[in-house]
Amino acid sequence: MTQAPPSATAQLQAIDITVQLGRRQVLRQVNFTATAGRVTAIVGPNGSGKTTLLRAMTGEVAHSGQVYLNGADTARLSPWELAAVRAVQPQSSTIAFPFTVLEIVRLGLSAGLSAADSHVPLQALEAVGLHGFSGRMYQDLSGGEQQRVQLARVITQVWEPMVDGAPRWLILDEPVASLDIGHQFTVMDLTRNYAARGGGVVAVMHDLNLTAMFADHVVLMQAGAVAATGTPQEVLTDETLARTYSCPVPVNTTPPDKIPFLLPQARRRSSPVST
Repeated sequence: MTQAPPSATAQLQAIDITVQLGRRQVLRQVNFTATAGRVTAIVGPNGSGKTTLLRAMTGEVAHSGQVYLNGADTARLSPWELAAVRAVQPQSSTIAFPFTVLEIVRLGLSAGLSAADSHVPLQALEAVGLHGFSGRMYQDLSGGEQQRVQLARVITQVWEPMVDGAPRWLILDEPVASLDIGHQFTVMDLTRNYAARGGGVVAVMHDLNLTAMFADHVVLMQAGAVAATGTPQEVLTDETLARTYSCPVPVNTTPPDKIPFLLPQARRRSSPVST
């Protein structure tokens, strides 16, 4: 069995990950490394294997290869040991029974190490811009509000980015997909703050502008393999994006004919969100 190197004690590593779903090979010997203290974004076209890679690394889909979290083989860790170190937000969550917002967020306490601090769920709701929502019914919220409630649940689970000198991890699948631009900034500021305080963040992203603005490290997927990896400046280039997305994707080029365009990068990063 491949052994994780000593430097992996603050990393999430996937080594030679292959996923076969029926007759289709979704991932082909993918190698992936994310380092605590940084925001790592996984990007790529639809069907490129982004979510499957995330699900393989969190043990939600059968795979070959090894996954190491802070130097430990995740196959040898119990569910409670994993829950104490990393929290996962899937693309969507279905709640079959009526719960209040606070009840949903408090589920993170049962999986994490913050059960003794009853104030954490309220602080988490404030961090995602949902102050005053605790008594509302989850089913009555908009899709974007529900998504932020789930994020509050996730950050409640791993509230402190560092415990006993070891990093904890936020693993997020399209965390801003249903959000307006203001709340996208709220969520991305939160991820940057978490990483700045020593935690690890891995997020599947579709918005390349937000990726360029907030990610420290980018992994570009294509057809079940890693097409490029590096800083946003190294990965998000005209040639690489055109090849990967099969269409021209000019970088740093203004549109013709006075078409309006938005530059989120022009917004000064607000002060880090307190959590």
